[in-house]
Amino acid sequence: MVSKNTICLWYDGTALDAAKFYAETFPDSAVHAVHRAPGDYPAGQEGDVLTVEFTVMGIPCLGLNGGSAFKHSEAFSFQVATDDQAETDRLWDAIVGNGGQESACGWCKDKWGLSWQITPRVLTAAFTDPDRAAAKRAFEAMMDMTKIDIAKIEAAWRG
Repeated sequence: MVSKNTICLWYDGTALDAAKFYAETFPDSAVHAVHRAPGDYPAGQEGDVLTVEFTVMGIPCLGLNGGSAFKHSEAFSFQVATDDQAETDRLWDAIVGNGGQESACGWCKDKWGLSWQITPRVLTAAFTDPDRAAAKRAFEAMMDMTKIDIAKIEAAWRG
């Protein structure tokens, strides 16, 4: 990759599977290169997939098959701004339906443990509204959700 800054994501032997899933699920995403280990290493053997170069929505990433020593946490997530309920549902359902798990307030994890925030643009507009009472209503509605329901956010926002 030619990018000067690349996100490196640690996997336990599943970097290629994850990269392929992201490429199939998210627009402007692709797997670019697969690099195999030139020799044995602590988490694998010569010839195993060591790294995978890919993009997720235009963001350059490197998947490293480093073994089981480290796990993903909510301290890092991809936040995806969606335009409507159909896009929100499609991405949420793809992640959760592929072995992932739901969390709160638009967050979910994929089956590799990577966190995603599937965030409709209307939600951001609602809780950054200068009308603080309207923003609070939308924010409080969000706090009771797993996947974001845009109609409920808009109804709370309007009052």
